[in-house]
Amino acid sequence: MVEDVERPSVSGADGFGSQTRNFRLYYDGKHFVGEKRFESIHDLVTDGLITLYIETKAAEYIAKMTINPIYEHIGYTTLNREPAYQKHMPVLKETHDERDSTGQDGVSEKRLTSLVRRATLKENEQIPKYEKVHNFKVHTFRGPHWCEYCANFMWGLIAQGVKCADCGLNVHKQCSKMVPNDCKPDLKHVKKVYSCDLTTLVKAHITKRPMVVDMCIREIESRGLNSEGLYRVSGFSDLIEDVKMAFDRDGEKADISVNMYEDINIITGALKLYFRDLPIPLITYDAYPKFIESAKILDPDEQLETLHEALKLLPPAHCETLRYLMAHLKRVTLHEKENLMNAENLGIVFGPTLMRSPELDAMAALNDIRYQRLVVELLIKNEDILF
Repeated sequence: MVEDVERPSVSGADGFGSQTRNFRLYYDGKHFVGEKRFESIHDLVTDGLITLYIETKAAEYIAKMTINPIYEHIGYTTLNREPAYQKHMPVLKETHDERDSTGQDGVSEKRLTSLVRRATLKENEQIPKYEKVHNFKVHTFRGPHWCEYCANFMWGLIAQGVKCADCGLNVHKQCSKMVPNDCKPDLKHVKKVYSCDLTTLVKAHITKRPMVVDMCIREIESRGLNSEGLYRVSGFSDLIEDVKMAFDRDGEKADISVNMYEDINIITGALKLYFRDLPIPLITYDAYPKFIESAKILDPDEQLETLHEALKLLPPAHCETLRYLMAHLKRVTLHEKENLMNAENLGIVFGPTLMRSPELDAMAALNDIRYQRLVVELLIKNEDILF
């Protein structure tokens, strides 16, 4: 039980400019004020005196710390440059013949050439630059520490600033509000595959999509798509957990071959589990209402238009993963006579797997299930139009 304890005001005519500061102290096993937790009253008072002194004597300077940051010059972005391979990625340029082409035929030919050249680029050479916000957490630094945004000292006894849990960037709490969305997750911080934010995972592994999705779909398609009840039939749960642990432990080196897991339903189960375990669903909470809205529209043209607008609300990595998955599920439906899985059946399986209602009301979430199914069904049937 949290105990709310009033403490006497702290004042100091010499130290704090004759100002009186009042605090409300809480206790839940540790003493805490705001986000800071202290083992003892002594630590709390020590930290309070340091913080009060700095914030009183250097208030004007603190207010200006973020105006001229070192971040873009010698900070985080310099130490974490883009991988060298990106500097050598092929650039699509017009050839001399293309620039000299004239007339409608020349324009059409140029466009066709450009499309062909884009299509022939290798998959691993088209890794997009996904934007990602930093995952800042309050952090206690041991020993003297300086902010990697403004280069100023991080004062206090504990919880002096924040640290990005994905890339390790250390900054003042106030500086964290100024840092751009340029997090480059590091594998030494991102230590798992399942239950990891999707964009964080693809940026850490420098891939277009989560390796789980690519590897499982490749394995499933290599075995053929004729298995009856594909994705509907459940695999043995303990073996699905084994696949999950293999990905968490070995990443892209995980062995999910037929020699290791003979039952294809183990692999389909592992893929579905990956999507269920995402902290933010593939169809995100922010985009969810628009997708549900599209499923309720009766006019087919308006329905597709709304669905297309909903796709624009997804983060790029989520949208690319959804595109890839829907293309795969479309191929599954082409074998409907053998596997008995049409778009409607797959919608029943993947609706609740890819979408979770942001509503806390259980009844409202339950009512959405039929629309979740319809959304996935529409995405599969219109995959070639929507993506």
